[in-house]
Amino acid sequence: MKKRGNNRRCAVIVLALFPFMAMAQDTAKVAKHEFSIQQAIDYASKNNMQVKNALLDVKYQEQVNREVTSRAYPGINASLGTTYNPNVATQVIPNFISPATYQVLVDEGVKDGNGNPIVMPNDFGFIAAQFGTKYSASAGISLSQILFDGQVFVGLQARDATMNFARKNAEITEEAVRTNIYKVYYQLVVSKTQVELLDSNISLLEKLLKDTRIIYENGFAERLDVDKVNVQLTNLQTEKRKVLNTISNGYYGLKLLIGMPIKDQLVLTDTLSADQIKEGVLENSAYDYKDRKDYQYAQIGKQLNEYNIRRYKLSQIPTVSLNGQYAKSAQRNKWNFFGKGDWFTVSSVSLNISVPIFNGFYTKSKIQQARIDLQKTENQISALEISIDQQVETAKNNFSSAIINMDYQQRNMELAEKVYQQTKKKYEVGTGSQTEINTAQTDLKTAQTNYITALYDAIIAKVDFMKATGKL
Repeated sequence: MKKRGNNRRCAVIVLALFPFMAMAQDTAKVAKHEFSIQQAIDYASKNNMQVKNALLDVKYQEQVNREVTSRAYPGINASLGTTYNPNVATQVIPNFISPATYQVLVDEGVKDGNGNPIVMPNDFGFIAAQFGTKYSASAGISLSQILFDGQVFVGLQARDATMNFARKNAEITEEAVRTNIYKVYYQLVVSKTQVELLDSNISLLEKLLKDTRIIYENGFAERLDVDKVNVQLTNLQTEKRKVLNTISNGYYGLKLLIGMPIKDQLVLTDTLSADQIKEGVLENSAYDYKDRKDYQYAQIGKQLNEYNIRRYKLSQIPTVSLNGQYAKSAQRNKWNFFGKGDWFTVSSVSLNISVPIFNGFYTKSKIQQARIDLQKTENQISALEISIDQQVETAKNNFSSAIINMDYQQRNMELAEKVYQQTKKKYEVGTGSQTEINTAQTDLKTAQTNYITALYDAIIAKVDFMKATGKL
């Protein structure tokens, strides 16, 4: 009975603890990540689906290169087979036995039954003969080796270029993802400042509402003045909820971008200020086409087109290959190849030279096509250089303008805050009106909004400028 009572108490304890155990398990599943911008980029390089697929393309190209290399190695094949012939093939051949027999009879002067000398017939007809046995077997090994093939030779030379082409494509993908991460990450960082400004305005309006109520209770303000401040406060609180919802969706977007599970918690550790945005970017605005990943990619594409032309040219010269074979074969009327009986050896070594003479101008057409592709690539590179110049100058102008606007809006916000504080003091001592305080608060809110927008624009312009110069 004691044992049963103890078991029942244990069951009650387990049931009581079960909800807390479940909560602990759920909490354990939710990981928390505190990321700087570089940590977010590093995380994306391992988890973003586009980046992962681009890296798989690099591995795929490695296997394609191995396929090309395999053509330069010898090919070795073994064969083992047996054949059963229920009916051995019959062939009809001229009768070569009877003429010899008749020739002996003629030479000896033999006569037939009528006493006449035997005469050689004009036609001896044919003999039906079977060649082979019901069972046959063979086992052998063969080797083939390309000694020279121009297209294989060029393919081996182009292996490094094809790998660089695949790697550069992966780098372009990573750069595109990195650019978006920079923009979203710092927009979310700036949004913290936006929330702080909203909280500051809400605190100001709460204090103003409290002061206005006191003034109203003392008979120096109307009820309408209290209601106006209350409406402004409600509008700000509503705006804050909207901003918080937008920020929350922004975090979901950043998690999706870096490949993080949506349920995980993400905390951004970097901060951003106007000085950080301006720091040392425009002072070092020199750039080189070769710093751009897409320009490097185009140059490798040009190199591959040149290899393609060479490949088709070398296809016009002879190819040399070596082949060897060694085999054993046997024939039996019964299937007893593992018993007694002869196995006959067959072996051969051959050197083959294939000389292309005429293929209907196919090779000439392929060479011309490859040259046209090369010209198109060169045109694209020239156009890309012009595009890079345009992107850099545009991004430089946008960034310079964004910095000027950011500084202007920051000074304007500071000025609007001073105006509001002075107007508020006048209102509190009774020398200012409700209209003046409302106008000052509206101007302050507008200035703060403009500053936040200027911060957003400046960080986006900086990222675009760094990407345009190949320094992101």
